[in-house]
Amino acid sequence: MADRIFRLDRRELVTGLGAAVLSPALPRIAAAQGRLSLMLQAQAGVMALRPGEADTPIWSLLGPAPDISLKRGDELAITVANELPVGATLNWYGLDGVQAAEPLAARVPLSPGARETLEIPLRHAGTFMWDLRLLGDGQARPLPARALVVKESEPVSVDRDEVFLIEDWRLRADGTAIPPGIDPKDTMPIYTVNGRITPDIPARTNERLRFRFINGCQRNVIALKIEGHEVRVMALDSLPAEPFLARGGALVLAPGSRVEAFIDTTAPAGSSSPILLHDGKEARPIARLVASMEPPLRDAALPAPPPLPSNGLPNRLDLKNALRVDLTLGGSQAEWVAPGSFANSAAPAFRAKAGRTVVLALSNRGDLSEVFHLHGHHFRLLDRLDDGWKPFWLDTLAIEPGQTQRIALSAEYAGRWLMETMATDWAAPRLVRYYIVE
Repeated sequence: MADRIFRLDRRELVTGLGAAVLSPALPRIAAAQGRLSLMLQAQAGVMALRPGEADTPIWSLLGPAPDISLKRGDELAITVANELPVGATLNWYGLDGVQAAEPLAARVPLSPGARETLEIPLRHAGTFMWDLRLLGDGQARPLPARALVVKESEPVSVDRDEVFLIEDWRLRADGTAIPPGIDPKDTMPIYTVNGRITPDIPARTNERLRFRFINGCQRNVIALKIEGHEVRVMALDSLPAEPFLARGGALVLAPGSRVEAFIDTTAPAGSSSPILLHDGKEARPIARLVASMEPPLRDAALPAPPPLPSNGLPNRLDLKNALRVDLTLGGSQAEWVAPGSFANSAAPAFRAKAGRTVVLALSNRGDLSEVFHLHGHHFRLLDRLDDGWKPFWLDTLAIEPGQTQRIALSAEYAGRWLMETMATDWAAPRLVRYYIVE
């Protein structure tokens, strides 16, 4: 392909970053006594991963389609029922400061047959992901991810939202799927979008779509490109960014990362644009953006949008007086343990006073790229000279072998919070530590 990004190898791909067994939409949400409630069921299910052949058994996180929207400032009560034969715990991407919902550090896993209700204040608008994968390595079946969308209180100049949840699966010759954490030898990779194989996404000419791209893959860093369209990035990992055009129209996402991008469909009626995915090995079409034969939605495309409304995070961080902590990832690191072996009695990676800035130096000593995910807080990616930061917030970062990245967070929320790391290999284990804000 002519565009350079779709001839990347795996190392270059990582450098670019510095569900629907159910439905691609959200589970049912109901309003009762001034608060919103939602019911999720973890149970055995199937997924159509081989067109024309038998469905593939998986474990699912089920809930019907939604009937109302969520907005910033809402309170959400989530009840999770575990109907699986193993323990399970709900894990979040993007949720800051909700200690009661923190897996392992504040909540023990749900036993088979048990249920729990979590009270979630939705402080931030954005695109969130949740799953049951924290304890999923080496289990009998793989687990899908789910998207959660919280809209701004203020109006945003888009015509339609499109959740675009990408997941990967490894299928044996008999059609069964293996979980991560084990050798994927003799399996075939399959990618789905909202649980479907290469779906079509219709759009009218001059319609503005807000794509909520989510990398729900188990271990893979991926690049995405919509052919023939400008892609304007508006938010990363649930929080607004300074808007910018993606270089070459391509986006790079680590596992768990979310990117919100505005795309104006200027293609002529009846045409289609492939949406391509590159996983470091090859590029493949995973969906199509199809221009409708209906009349254009408006005479011309909308003007460039303003930034999304702020979620209230600080504009500046005090790096001079920051607590500085070195963390080593990759290789053999005794401090990092499998989630099933996690204990609050272990020493934390660090302690910080509430309100203090913390700078973490993340050094990858392994042979593969590592993905780091921070619970409880978002962070800024610092410049190489440690004299500033990128104009966005993140909660997930990919780090190359031999590389050190520095990140800074404002330790706003008291409690115990997890950190996760895993190598970008299907068989690699997910590992955890925790930190304390007091």
